[in-house]
Amino acid sequence: MAGSKEIRTKIKSVENTRKITRAMEMVAAAKMRKAQERMRAARPYAEKIRNVAAHLSRANPEYKHPFLVKRDSVKNVGLIVVTSDKGLCGGLNTNVLRLAVSRMKTWESEEKGIVLCPIGNKGFGFMNRIGANVKSHMVGLGDTPHIEKLIGAVKIMLDAYVAGEIDAIYLSYNHFINTMKQEPRVEQLLPLSGEQIGTASGSWDYIYEPDAKKVIDELLVRYMESLVYQAVVENMASEQSARMVAMKAASDNAKSVIGELKLVYNKARQAAITKEISEIVGGAAAV
Repeated sequence: MAGSKEIRTKIKSVENTRKITRAMEMVAAAKMRKAQERMRAARPYAEKIRNVAAHLSRANPEYKHPFLVKRDSVKNVGLIVVTSDKGLCGGLNTNVLRLAVSRMKTWESEEKGIVLCPIGNKGFGFMNRIGANVKSHMVGLGDTPHIEKLIGAVKIMLDAYVAGEIDAIYLSYNHFINTMKQEPRVEQLLPLSGEQIGTASGSWDYIYEPDAKKVIDELLVRYMESLVYQAVVENMASEQSARMVAMKAASDNAKSVIGELKLVYNKARQAAITKEISEIVGGAAAV
């Protein structure tokens, strides 16, 4: 059995660790509320532009955007992977990266080339370690993501699609369901189809000013950017929720360990006292 001094040192160490995890839990809870508010605030815009794109995909303009044209064959696939910049959030990043790697293996078995755009330091580091073909990346988004920071990395992928270097683009991220549950997903971004965008209410057509090409080009690029931004804010809300849950579990585990160590310490202390009493009694009897 370890000595009383070693056990006291362990108890002090675990107590210090518990203070840190408790502080991180409270910080994550505060950030989680803000992240959820940001996510919910972004959803109406995403839904509205999705609805407009749904009508547009079923309209008959004189100009057909490359995003709406399905390729005859898919030889190269682009994948945008959204992860967090920091760890200590349970299996959040592991789950989405495992799903992305599984999909990549499927494409490789179909002899398709894969081009990646990781968003978040964890995904970027992982893709570099496995030697993936990273075309663009974005890290250091902070606690408040800005769409201006995302545009550069996303535009590189969109330009590659328009140029014919990529035949399809997918998006992988953690979808926020509730505080206790986040679901990793892989969704197809390009080419756009009516099924992906959603069902348009009624049959609409538009009058384009100044011309169809300019309006549709701008609209669909904004649509793609809004989808990626929505994925980032969903992933960020998932990150803070997962971190809060993970830190709470760590705090509870530390509390349990402290209780066990205190029990061991009390037993060791009692054994030492009993030994001393036995020695005193034995010495007195000898005298």
